[in-house]
Amino acid sequence: MTLPVPTMQAPPVAVVGLGQLGGSLAAALVAAGRTVTGWDTDPAARDAAAARGVSIGRALSGVVVLATPIPALGTALEGLDVAADATVTDLGSVKVPVLADLGARFGSRFVGGHPMCGTERSGHAATDPELFRGARWAVCLEPGTELPRWLRVAEVALAVGASVVPVTAAEHDAAVAAVSHVPHLLAAALAAAAAEAGPLALGLAAGSFASGTRVIGSDPGFVTAMVEGNAAPTTAALDAVRAQLGRPWPELVEAGHAVAARPQGRRPVRVPLDRAALLALGRAGGAVERRLAAFVEGSMPA
Repeated sequence: MTLPVPTMQAPPVAVVGLGQLGGSLAAALVAAGRTVTGWDTDPAARDAAAARGVSIGRALSGVVVLATPIPALGTALEGLDVAADATVTDLGSVKVPVLADLGARFGSRFVGGHPMCGTERSGHAATDPELFRGARWAVCLEPGTELPRWLRVAEVALAVGASVVPVTAAEHDAAVAAVSHVPHLLAAALAAAAAEAGPLALGLAAGSFASGTRVIGSDPGFVTAMVEGNAAPTTAALDAVRAQLGRPWPELVEAGHAVAARPQGRRPVRVPLDRAALLALGRAGGAVERRLAAFVEGSMPA
């Protein structure tokens, strides 16, 4: 059944945690004309955000975005005044444990999210208002999610140039284990093995090594929290990689090349604001790019 969605003015946004992701989001929303309040325990991060036009304050309303590291999500709102009707979302790279924690606290007011972007840099000095442009942003649509709140979070992502992928928390965690969490572990293994090969190997390292190890330049604490927070799906995805490595090498190379060389064409779609239809779009590799009244427009693989 298609769910009715009332039309409403875009609510204000509050961003808690003004490092690379949060600072970039706050700056991008200001540039898009949204009303933005920001908060961070670090005075330098607050000052940097204020210089970009973000209002600094402890009173948070509208859509409250938690942009802190995953271990700090549970305490991020301590000492802050959150409006009773605010929609709460996050930017964490793992969703099932975050949903268990914040969903229990905020109920249907919580909508999990995860923008698939960022670099190995961190902190407010890495702020980039263009960080989200062209990125995919997973927005969780659970059985108990209120669709109007889901849309408020989705519209924050759309406002900064991202495309929205409707997904459940469990589906998200299984997918990112394969395309994000395991690559971090493989990058670490590649770097460590090259170091064991000696100075000559590292001295000859060029583009393929740099590309294969780039992500492990991220903060080790962040990477550890990410993979341990998604341990079961990451283990399953890592087992799948090990199985692939057991194939005959010519067969493996051909299979991998076929994926890398697959057609990249996409076709436009229009999907009703219906839970099942939105999730089907995400499962098919599609994404939402624009909202139109009782529909959304987007694209999916051709």
